[in-house]
Amino acid sequence: MAARRISSLLSRSLASSSSLLTKGRISGVGGVVSGYSTSFAVDRPITPSIKVKCTQLLINGNFVDSASGKTFPTYDPRTGDVIAHVSEGDAEDIDRAVSAARTAFDEGPWPRMTAYERSEVLFRFADLLDKHIEELATLETWDNGKPYEQSAKIELPMISRIIRYYAGWADKVHGLTVPADGPHHVQTINEPIGVAGQIIPWNFPLLMFAWKVGPALACGCTVVLKSAEQTPLSALLAAKLLHEAGLPPGVLNVVSGSVELPVLLFPVIWQWISETGKIVLTAAAKSNLKPVTLELGGKSPFIVCKDADVDKAVELAHFALFFNQGQCCCAGSKTYVHESVYNEFIEKAKARALKRSVGDPFKAGTEQGPQIDSTQFKKIMGYIRSGVESGATLVAGGERLGNKGYYIQPTVFANVKEDMLIAQDEIFGPVQSILKFKDMDELIPRANQTRYGLAAGVFTNDLDTANTLTRALRVGTVWINCYDVFDASIPFGGYKMSGQGREKGVHCLSNYLQVKAVVTKLKDPAWM
Repeated sequence: MAARRISSLLSRSLASSSSLLTKGRISGVGGVVSGYSTSFAVDRPITPSIKVKCTQLLINGNFVDSASGKTFPTYDPRTGDVIAHVSEGDAEDIDRAVSAARTAFDEGPWPRMTAYERSEVLFRFADLLDKHIEELATLETWDNGKPYEQSAKIELPMISRIIRYYAGWADKVHGLTVPADGPHHVQTINEPIGVAGQIIPWNFPLLMFAWKVGPALACGCTVVLKSAEQTPLSALLAAKLLHEAGLPPGVLNVVSGSVELPVLLFPVIWQWISETGKIVLTAAAKSNLKPVTLELGGKSPFIVCKDADVDKAVELAHFALFFNQGQCCCAGSKTYVHESVYNEFIEKAKARALKRSVGDPFKAGTEQGPQIDSTQFKKIMGYIRSGVESGATLVAGGERLGNKGYYIQPTVFANVKEDMLIAQDEIFGPVQSILKFKDMDELIPRANQTRYGLAAGVFTNDLDTANTLTRALRVGTVWINCYDVFDASIPFGGYKMSGQGREKGVHCLSNYLQVKAVVTKLKDPAWM
């Protein structure tokens, strides 16, 4: 569904020129790649038509200031200007939020409602999300930098669909009757785990809000959610709408800011980078052995086989990498192309990157907005320098666009080797690394020789090839002739350093449930 909706956003073009890095190998006449404009710029960015309404912490059903009274700025990545000042939570605020969530679970109505009543709240919330698409999508784009068309036409419909999916699951969570070897009646009960701590990233703030909050509430849990300090605004508004839908106080609490991770002393559902995942697991082990689910980073291979339609493969590989400014944990950032079509693929990948429309994300037709902030911008530019210095061939991009905000040219490297940092690390930006392979025997160990295992893409018309790779790749999701298809029912998660547990689908419910066995002795049973 997502891939189909996105197809109309992938055919924009922008023609002009700029010079690139002069160090290393650069493809093009005189060491210059043409096709970009440094006057694309957002010197006069479009002014959003809404006002920011929610900037405080949400604790026990009320918007309140942080205990310290401190605030922090959230920035417009188009310009670096401050959008709003948001209450900055700390350990004391987490304690307040946990106390509210614990009271709501132990004494409040939410876990004691019928499952159908909980589903009705979630269905009303989904309706409110649809009603407020423009406002929510505007906040998401303003705070994050992703194209408004993506926020409004793709992500917001997916978000309400996720909520409705889990609303439907609320009254279908049940146990089993288990046969015993003796005169006993045995049943299992699925009980809500209690207070769930949820930490969401900045690349898809609202979508990750839905992935976390939807199943937790459907199972009868209460929640303390920490939003990313880069993108706090949309989660606060979504939480407000959830309370308007009838959510009791204390069931969902939202804390913004750079809260220290070790203060989280309750079950944690976490989505972010692998190194931080280690910190969360360590904190869990050192405190009370809370269960932890992690959806972390990736370095996902996108494999173009020798029988591929090159034009279609180029377009899909381009989408797999550059979507959301390349800021996707499952981005197809390691493009493997069969040697028989490699040169043709490189030329067409270069041409597609040069046509990519980069600019103000509020402008119709924009495919790529700015990176999230200066930290991420500098990190990506560092990886581009590393690629050039290590001997990869820079065939497109490589520089900043404009002199304001955090825009980067769509960048393509050819002749990438496995030992280069751009082939090993998660760049999280618009940098495509294209590698050559000879056959399956060579490809499979190379594709699996990574610390990550989140996703992979395979482009082929050969069913045997598809089946071979599907089973050989050590990843949580394999997309065949498609990419980034995120239906609500499809489980998502990774192998190895890409995390543990699954998001979405029926599998996600187990993150928020505990199984209790109840054994009752039978007296003179008529049957066993």
